[in-house]
Amino acid sequence: MKIQYLQHKKIDFKKWDECIRKSINGNLYAFSWYLDIVSKNWNALVLNNYEAVMPITHSSKMGISFLAQPLFAQQLGLFSTKGTTLEILNDFIAAIPKSYKYIEINLNKYNVLDAAIKGIKKNHNFELDLIYTYDQLFKKFSENTKRNIGKSINNGLSIIPNTCTVNDFVSLIKNNIGVKVENVPSEKYNDIKKIINFAIQNNFGEIVATYNVKNELVAAAFFMFSHKKAIYLFAASTEEGKEKRAMFLILDEFIKKYSEKNLILDFEGSNIEGLARFYKGFGATDCEYLTIKQNRLPFPLKLFKK
Repeated sequence: MKIQYLQHKKIDFKKWDECIRKSINGNLYAFSWYLDIVSKNWNALVLNNYEAVMPITHSSKMGISFLAQPLFAQQLGLFSTKGTTLEILNDFIAAIPKSYKYIEINLNKYNVLDAAIKGIKKNHNFELDLIYTYDQLFKKFSENTKRNIGKSINNGLSIIPNTCTVNDFVSLIKNNIGVKVENVPSEKYNDIKKIINFAIQNNFGEIVATYNVKNELVAAAFFMFSHKKAIYLFAASTEEGKEKRAMFLILDEFIKKYSEKNLILDFEGSNIEGLARFYKGFGATDCEYLTIKQNRLPFPLKLFKK
């Protein structure tokens, strides 16, 4: 077994994407086009002839190289066309070059380690199997969720297909979420735009938008499809949208549209109790994934990054 560390320019992207496409645990975040957007010049660990791969999402600060989880990519880690084992996963983690002095990255839910090991943290994600009829799915919604769906309808909100442009949606995010987060680089909004445009142009992305009685956009969500999953990737609401429970209507309409399909709705989180409760309200199941953290910084820098 030979695990190679490859700089970005040495990666065979065609073979890489084929591995992700055929991987038992493949996901959208690991395709080369997606990594190129969220982690420019990422490197890679590759087993033999791309039988298994792991993206190395690196950065540097004050001359120190480190690995960090890219924004907009919840789960990466090891992907394999032949399934992953604890032994292979440990070999890949051990093969991360020592030049990376600090590591804090998320694995995917199929990468299993002993959570009792130091430097391992559990995270929560929520998924809903849409194979059932809508009536069956709706019965599993919480009473609070059902009540909020009713409120959104009674408040005069409606879903109007194919009306929200990518620019409208990114502006909605920037004006209603971005303003609450300090020092968000403008290129991050460009990254969102690139991801959505690429997915829509290649027919595996969809914006679902909600409007009030004045035909004003009050909320929207972007879903991206890959590996029999629909990922609830980006979402934003105005204050009116929140007050009128617009996101409940969006998710209900999406579930209704894709019910009885061999598809998993991946809510993409969360460790935050309020969001977890929101996702569970639609009948979603908690699916854990792990973060690994290794501090190889020299003393005394090691003391400042625990």
